[in-house]
Amino acid sequence: MAGAQPGVHALQLKPVSVPESLRKGNKFMKWDDVSNDERDLQCVFSPSHHFCTVYLLDIAYIKDARNGKCTKMPKDAKLRELLDVSTLSGKIENRMLTVVSGPDMVNITYLNFMAFQEETAKEWAEELFNLASNLLVQNTSREACLEKAYVVCTHMNSTHTLAQAVTHKCKSPVPKINMKMSSAQKKQKNVSSPASHQNDSIPQEDFTPEVYNMFLSNICPRPELDHIFSDVGAKSRPYLTVEQMTEFINSKQRDPRLNEILYPPLKPEQVQVLVDKYEPNTSLAQKGQISMEGFARYLNGEENSIMPPEKLDQSEDMTFPLSHYFINSSHNTYLTAGQLAGNSSVEMYKQVLLSGCRCIELDCWKGRTTEEEPVITHGFTMTTEISFKEVIEAISECAFKTSPFPVILSFENHVDSPKQQAKMAEYCRSIFGDALLTEPLEKYPLESGVPLPSPMELMGKILVKNKKKHHKKDGSTKKKLSEQVSNTYSDSSSVCEPSSPSAGTMLALTTKKCSLTYLAPSALWANTSVSSRKANHWSETVTVGREASATEEMSNLVIYIQPVKYNSFEASKKINRSYQMSSFVETKALEQLTKSPVEFVEYNKLQLSRIYPKGTRVDSSNYNPQLFWNAGCQLVALNFQTIDLSMQLNLGMYEYNGKCGYRLKPEFMRRPDKHFDPFTESTVDGIVANTLSVKIISGQFLSDKKVGTYVEIDMFGLPVDTKRKAFKTKTSQGNAINPVWEEEAIVFKKVVLPTLASLRIAVFEEGGKFIGHRIIPVSAIRPGYHYISLRNEKNQSLTLPTLFVYVEVKDYVPDTFAALSNPIRYVNLMEQRANQLAALTLEEGGEEEGDKEVCIVHYTTLSITHTLHPTLCLFVSVCVESFTVEELKQQKGFVREQRKQYKEMKELVRKHHRKTSELIKEHTARVRSEHSLSTLDQDLCELDQECSQRLAELKEQQQQQLLTLRQEQYYSEKYQKREHIKQVLTNVQQIRTGQVGWLVVK
Repeated sequence: MAGAQPGVHALQLKPVSVPESLRKGNKFMKWDDVSNDERDLQCVFSPSHHFCTVYLLDIAYIKDARNGKCTKMPKDAKLRELLDVSTLSGKIENRMLTVVSGPDMVNITYLNFMAFQEETAKEWAEELFNLASNLLVQNTSREACLEKAYVVCTHMNSTHTLAQAVTHKCKSPVPKINMKMSSAQKKQKNVSSPASHQNDSIPQEDFTPEVYNMFLSNICPRPELDHIFSDVGAKSRPYLTVEQMTEFINSKQRDPRLNEILYPPLKPEQVQVLVDKYEPNTSLAQKGQISMEGFARYLNGEENSIMPPEKLDQSEDMTFPLSHYFINSSHNTYLTAGQLAGNSSVEMYKQVLLSGCRCIELDCWKGRTTEEEPVITHGFTMTTEISFKEVIEAISECAFKTSPFPVILSFENHVDSPKQQAKMAEYCRSIFGDALLTEPLEKYPLESGVPLPSPMELMGKILVKNKKKHHKKDGSTKKKLSEQVSNTYSDSSSVCEPSSPSAGTMLALTTKKCSLTYLAPSALWANTSVSSRKANHWSETVTVGREASATEEMSNLVIYIQPVKYNSFEASKKINRSYQMSSFVETKALEQLTKSPVEFVEYNKLQLSRIYPKGTRVDSSNYNPQLFWNAGCQLVALNFQTIDLSMQLNLGMYEYNGKCGYRLKPEFMRRPDKHFDPFTESTVDGIVANTLSVKIISGQFLSDKKVGTYVEIDMFGLPVDTKRKAFKTKTSQGNAINPVWEEEAIVFKKVVLPTLASLRIAVFEEGGKFIGHRIIPVSAIRPGYHYISLRNEKNQSLTLPTLFVYVEVKDYVPDTFAALSNPIRYVNLMEQRANQLAALTLEEGGEEEGDKEVCIVHYTTLSITHTLHPTLCLFVSVCVESFTVEELKQQKGFVREQRKQYKEMKELVRKHHRKTSELIKEHTARVRSEHSLSTLDQDLCELDQECSQRLAELKEQQQQQLLTLRQEQYYSEKYQKREHIKQVLTNVQQIRTGQVGWLVVK
């Protein structure tokens, strides 16, 4: 990935090796709490290093091997008494060995053993874990996978048939092999194989590797390899020479993106070493020749893996600030299933840390027991509770077993008891000890403008992310209250959307009062209507999304990861405090990414940002992390218990750089003088785009059923690079053993940012059922012919299913500069086009003499174009006296012509360089003008939007004023009418009074 230290990386991955004591085996007592059973067993290692032969347990399935206080102890008193033999030396816990295995992080199995010596248990625990966590074991070659399948066969009972041995359901990802063959295959098998029929048995002593290879070649013939072998150079002979093999490796298998000085092409002497290693015929190897069988074995070998081992090794520079890395992060780490009713598990913390995760979440709540012990659970849901102390002990045990780099504990603290918060702080200090970072480093004080420390400087440290209690000496009560409310909603709490999935389904949010209404959990599952639930079920107002105020003890543990409420990117840049970070729910983060993509990237250069799933993902599904990696977000938290496509992308991302949980971001996402738009469609300054071509040739042992299969290819990366279902092969007709597609290659002509792009190749049955897939970074993929070993939906390696592909990868060259990338091909293309147009440019008739001259001088040209023009069909026979090369060189005309051509060549080279410079300048000017125009268009667009907004405001203001005036006019008219009526009534009353008086007088 971008940012790795320059120079050739010295591989640090240790090769697979098993101590002799483990090969010979040791005696253990196996016990089980469920059956209260204990038995003596002999544990040994298979010679292939792939299996621990207790129950033929595959190393790929082992998650951990524990010894001492970390092991499981028998709960039954009788069993404990039976195991605690007084004659054995040492404590019983130091003799215990627990092997943890399983297909994923949730479905875990424990194998419990007790050794007779403490040193034996300790050695087995260390060596088993080293083997299980070895990245070379997890990314074995095709040859090693076939050897693993052979081990399965040979370790079955010798009375089993060959079919039973291959299809035996042991604890190993070796699928069944369909034994049905064509009639031709059966005839060939009858001649060459010791077993003549499908259910014939082969004695174990006769089932040699040679017989096994013959068996595989019979049921899975490879005609496509014969074609490749012939095309490389073995057309008329059954072997390739060292020179031909050298040419094949350097031209087809070597990555053209590599620097030829740092990574020079292979020499014949180096290729001879490969020939000696893979050619089974010694006499051929001594002659510098390799047969078809040796060639096939080379393609299977470890030197021809789809990815170089340097990419798996920890090869990136770890001395940059913490904000310059993508950090493997988990959401609601304790859950094993859904967000509403799933079980909580302490073991999940161990498994997540062992997988390479470096940021885990702890939802802490007040314990209701008499001991007042804090617990971890998903508040106001049906999820179970686990002990906070046990979780801290589990983190301390597994924090640095897989990776030495810092672990971030993301606390969502709902404990409103100061006493229990003090307990939490004390547990962290006492259990973590010196690993807990409680003071800022001397070089990195908590000041504005100071960057975060690097992972290298924080190696072996545990960082706490919790609300920080700030002491304010002055300020009005109103200001303090606003700060308190702001601090209340820091980190995972969001006014827009609660962090808890239960909040999304059971909570009503009142933004003005900052309160949440909680409905009883029973209301969620009641079989009544919504209206009846509202009428019958009680409700109370609680702060579900709100965290409790941090006490002094917990606040003192927060150093470099201080959560604050997000205000704006501009405000964060102005404050420039790298130790402050904000959390975004995925919907809010997507909104910010859409509105301010460049500002989001700039923000992530200095500060950490954490993204977490929205509350409606009650099934623990995941969002696509690629969206936020494109913006440089570091802590993209996912639900590790759900291995969906998003989680598979996450596992693929952090499988590299030693699986340490940290990936260095590309340089332009780190440098302050570079600005990056995740939605860009043009090449990024300083990054060379790639052109990638993938051809699916064939598949091997894809399924044990007689079913059609097909392959799909996806590309994930920047929006411009992402291509979902970019390619799909035809469906093989009822063949899943050795389907051959040989279709046209899919070409990704321009991968703008290969350092963040991943290629996914997936295989499906014809009905759409998933078989296996593989996710490979574009920057790490090797060109050439390679096998791609598939993985299942849990991202576990499959032994036999594989794809055989041909990959081409190179630096992207725009069409404008096609002549620069290959000038000879460009000139030849121009000549070909000129020749094709020659016939169309000649006039009809009247040019016979000219045509004859052209025929004599340019006979080759007419031989190509005469079929296009009927008047040019002319045959010329010229007798020319022959001269030797030496005689020609002695002639003055030859020397004169040679000098002339040399001058012309120099002139052409000079013109070529000048034209190249002009093209580059023209291209640069065009790009700059387009950039300036785009900036001008953006400014005009913003001005237009501002004018439209201002016009709408003025219109609304004018309408409001008119409405006010109309109301005043209405009330004025109403008042005048009322006064007028009063006046008329008064006058009428006076008139009546006057008339009455007049009558009385009269």
